Amino acid sequence: MKTTACALAALAVSAVNAMAAPSVERGDYLVNSIMGCGNCHTPLGPEGPVMDQALGGRMVEDTPAFTAIAPNITPASRIADWSDEELAHAIREGVRPDGTIIGPPMPFKAYRLISDDDLASIVAYLRTVPVVENDPGQSNYNIPLPPAYGPPLENVSAPAEGVTVEYGEYLAALGHCMECHSPMTEQGPDWGEGFARGGFEFHGPWGTVVAPNLTNHPDGLADYSDAELKDMITKGMRPDGSPMLPPMPYGYLAQMSGDDLDALVLYLRSIPGKPDM
Repeated sequence: MKTTACALAALAVSAVNAMAAPSVERGDYLVNSIMGCGNCHTPLGPEGPVMDQALGGRMVEDTPAFTAIAPNITPASRIADWSDEELAHAIREGVRPDGTIIGPPMPFKAYRLISDDDLASIVAYLRTVPVVENDPGQSNYNIPLPPAYGPPLENVSAPAEGVTVEYGEYLAALGHCMECHSPMTEQGPDWGEGFARGGFEFHGPWGTVVAPNLTNHPDGLADYSDAELKDMITKGMRPDGSPMLPPMPYGYLAQMSGDDLDALVLYLRSIPGKPDM
């Protein structure tokens, strides 16, 4: 009986490890759901994202502070010459192989929390996407960029998958929710007193959009049901039926699994309520 029990335990561990192993499928899911990478990296046309040029790059923002170009990240781009380790380093820590720093709005404060396994999955997936021949140009910054976004990272792990506050918080990091829903300062998003309290302005063809408060306060999410909140996240539809506006990546978030969406909502409900900034 002991031998059988040990064998079963070993099989169980093996099964868990297999589920947790990096994969192209996991990378596909992350890139095209919660992370919404195409929201910045896919060219836009009059009808929205140009999907036959997915991840081919585009200009994201043009302000006096900087002109931000989300680069082509298909295998036709500069990343074709980068090793997997170099690409992973650029995604999570914002440092190119030549040592230069990638600037905003790439959300490195959040992306530093990407686990090793998920990062490997993202890199594996990006190696498989269809080639897009497109050169969107180079970013230009009139503001100083930091020497680094933090100390070098090693062995980053994620909470166990499940409908928990902890895993929902991890998903919110992958989706860089607080990067947009916290007020912006000269040092980047205010994750202190301003955490999740909204106020960040976005300018685009749709006009000016102000990111709303995500805390559990009447100024934020307190008065919405879970079902209403899920419709807002995945459909861009308010409870009164009025449409919400970009740049929230509703189409990507609609691809999240039911459990992941539940975990994300559970986490948002856990954020202490504070009024708008």
